[in-house]
Amino acid sequence: MATRTVEVATGIPALAAERAVTWPKRTKARLSNGLEVILAEAHSIPKFHGELFFRSGNAAAAHRSPGLAEMTATVARTGTTRRASRQIEEDLRRIGADLSSGAGADTSAISFAGLSEFAEPLLGLVDELAREASFPEGEFERERRQKLEEVKLERTDPGFLASERLRKVLFGVHPYGQVSPSEEQVAAYKREDLQAVYREFYTPENGILLLVGDFDAQEMLKTAENVFGEWAGKKPDPKPTAAPANPRGRRVYLVHVPGAVQTQIVAGCHAITRKHPDWMKLGLTNSLYGGAFNSRLVMNIREDKGYTYSPRSGVNALRQHGFFSVSAAVRNDVVAASLAEIFYEMDKLRSVPVPVPELADAQNYLSGVFSMGLATQDGLLSQLSVVALNELPDNYLETYRQKVRALTPEDLLATARKYLDSANMQIVLVGDRSQIEEQAALFGELEIYDARGARLH
Repeated sequence: MATRTVEVATGIPALAAERAVTWPKRTKARLSNGLEVILAEAHSIPKFHGELFFRSGNAAAAHRSPGLAEMTATVARTGTTRRASRQIEEDLRRIGADLSSGAGADTSAISFAGLSEFAEPLLGLVDELAREASFPEGEFERERRQKLEEVKLERTDPGFLASERLRKVLFGVHPYGQVSPSEEQVAAYKREDLQAVYREFYTPENGILLLVGDFDAQEMLKTAENVFGEWAGKKPDPKPTAAPANPRGRRVYLVHVPGAVQTQIVAGCHAITRKHPDWMKLGLTNSLYGGAFNSRLVMNIREDKGYTYSPRSGVNALRQHGFFSVSAAVRNDVVAASLAEIFYEMDKLRSVPVPVPELADAQNYLSGVFSMGLATQDGLLSQLSVVALNELPDNYLETYRQKVRALTPEDLLATARKYLDSANMQIVLVGDRSQIEEQAALFGELEIYDARGARLH
């Protein structure tokens, strides 16, 4: 019997050329009442996705109480002067639509999606929630009780405790320094507080409506004018805010959790906002350091040393300020060793240019993630909202991949030296003091707190 030789391919096939992105037709307009509208046609499925943003969030309401914009958004969804909560749910179900509301530090939003043929009734409900929310007493009480349970639960989460302490350290008395209300603050929320925030923030001049989906832009613009045209209201007056803290030198903040079997590490320093010209450079530098699954930090303390399962770094952009952070949950016995490697990788990026093949891998990764994010209506909406809310150039998305690919090892070396501020990183450790205090003291002057934020030492 004759033998047959089969050739087996070895190695990884080369990457195909990057596909061009077909950008949807976009239409920008301003309604007669001042509401900004951005429409993008995407005809792949007979649906549309939308968000009605307001350019005010928890930070703008912080002078009243922390977390108030978020609670306002939650309760605004529960009833209007025309529809009770149950009626809203039934009406959404009848037209096959989804609708949610929420708020972050800098924005509040009503998010929705539905079939294009029912665009008008869905937008009508969005308009009603933006203008005529009734804040039913029973719904307010129910949401407040639920929020109380949430804030109690947060105090048991090491990741939350670490990020809370880091934000306090980096931002001090600035509104960004408080990420969540206390139990006492939630207990003191009043329905009238929410109504005051709603009247101030939820206005067309403070808003921006983004719609992506299967529609004709000019027809949709007419629909938007019909639906939202009678809504009126000015932009809120900007509130003066305190300057953020500016901590110098490495310091360590230990949040004591008795009996913790591992330690949550978070370290951070001030960085930049999305509008800054160095944003793409810092994004690529972060991707190489710890922002991607094959990044240097992951390869070092996860793959090579096995100290942790999930190290991660990120550039966190808020509207007024930004910060860089790196985090990992590690075994108690390797806290010092993990911190040593976190700083070793940081200082290496600040000292030695990135090899060209490694840079090319990181560029492929960022470019690929960006392209995947445009594959759905929802993903496209998310990208368009970043551009609109951060007032980025109109061609930001179209030129993103090209600009990422143009960056050089010298660009990244300069960026790491500028923003990975190794000498002034603030270190937060959440764990059992008896297990980690000696290790913590190796990295800087030490302050110790309990899980409720009270100073112990």
